[in-house]
Amino acid sequence: MAKTKTKFICQECGYESRKWMGRCPSCQNWNTLVEEMETPTSKRAEGTGRANVSNRPQPISQISRENEQRMTTKLSELNRVLGGGIVPGSLVLVGGDPGIGKSTLLLQLSALLAEENKKVLYISGEESVKQTKMRAERLHAHADALYVLTETDTVVIEQAVDMVQPDLVIIDSIQTMQTPDITSAPGSVAQVRESTSAFMNLAKSRGISVFVVGHVTKQGAIAGPKMLEHMVDAVLYFEGERHHTFRILRAVKNRFGSTNEIGIFEMNEEGLREVLNPSEIFLEERSEGVAGATVTASLEGTRPVLVELQALVAPTSYANPRRTATGVDHNRVALLMAVLERRVGMLLQNQDAYINVAGGVKLDEPAVDLAIAVSIASSFRNQVTRPTDVAIGEVGLTGEIRRVSRIQERVNESAKLGFERCIIPSKNMGGWKTPDHMHCIGVGTLEEALDVMLEERARTWS
Repeated sequence: MAKTKTKFICQECGYESRKWMGRCPSCQNWNTLVEEMETPTSKRAEGTGRANVSNRPQPISQISRENEQRMTTKLSELNRVLGGGIVPGSLVLVGGDPGIGKSTLLLQLSALLAEENKKVLYISGEESVKQTKMRAERLHAHADALYVLTETDTVVIEQAVDMVQPDLVIIDSIQTMQTPDITSAPGSVAQVRESTSAFMNLAKSRGISVFVVGHVTKQGAIAGPKMLEHMVDAVLYFEGERHHTFRILRAVKNRFGSTNEIGIFEMNEEGLREVLNPSEIFLEERSEGVAGATVTASLEGTRPVLVELQALVAPTSYANPRRTATGVDHNRVALLMAVLERRVGMLLQNQDAYINVAGGVKLDEPAVDLAIAVSIASSFRNQVTRPTDVAIGEVGLTGEIRRVSRIQERVNESAKLGFERCIIPSKNMGGWKTPDHMHCIGVGTLEEALDVMLEERARTWS
């Protein structure tokens, strides 16, 4: 009798080894190598040994290109993130923390497409059809074109797809799926890799769009091998705090559109509701007359979003002052505080500093530097900024205010929401039309910006 061969596979990165090791040599994680039995190569992975006549190399100049008709949905925020709609034959991976609303979003998407006479097959490996029906009733999903199936076998799922002939397939979730050719448990690296490959072949060969839900690890990354994100056409992350109602859908990979777009939703009793004007939502609870608050216009993809940056600076009781940042880069805050201390003369080395972006938004562009610096200076000096001011600009190490991109869109959005003044880099002045009732002030240094924005000094500019 032939001896059964086994190998050890890292459950984080997919590294394979003939012997067990406490630490994976590839991803450097401890206790992630799990013993699995070797299985013969499945017929799906075997090649024919000869090139197919219809699959010969062709000159790129002779390849005919046809514009694929995207499948648009009534969720305009989802259309924005996907680049204009769902591409036929695409494989999309949706990740997020447990309970954040991934299944709710996809079930709402299924119901909306089914109402437009699009066949949708919703496959759940974690819930029974009755449990899925209960969630569908809460979301008012009653369309006859929405089919529900509880199954984890990829072969049975392919047979169900051939039977229904849907336009969209939802897999919830990939960690529960299994391929009969693989003997390891569902959720293992081998099963996730082989199941994803099966759904990718299903999408490409039949022209069916497939959405796959992926669990995340404690670090916030999608569970399974990293190659899982390379296999799919788009990777969407559903972000947000479980105790807040707002959810942000962000694309970190998209072969058919930009990765800078975000979609914003609000969770309520009847599911997710689109937030078409996020600036109003993020600013609706803004308090006026309090030091340490500044509004800035951040660019998320093609859409400017106005958010409030809050800072609290207080004397420290420890040898090393605390620097806490939520929603912005911690290192960027430390850099800006060093610029304020060196170029403006503020003694911040014995002060605790807490920075927060209201609404739970994450800002990662340099155009918010000026608003962060102004918020810190406002709290430190206990001087209030004007509630009708918006600060936009990148701060350099020498204290200069540097040019930012797409300044006109940012200023137009500020004027639309009733703001009266925009403090922007002087290099951005000119060459574009200022909106009515909006006064733009160009500044060249951080010290000049503080003189303009802090209220006691700003009276001379009135």
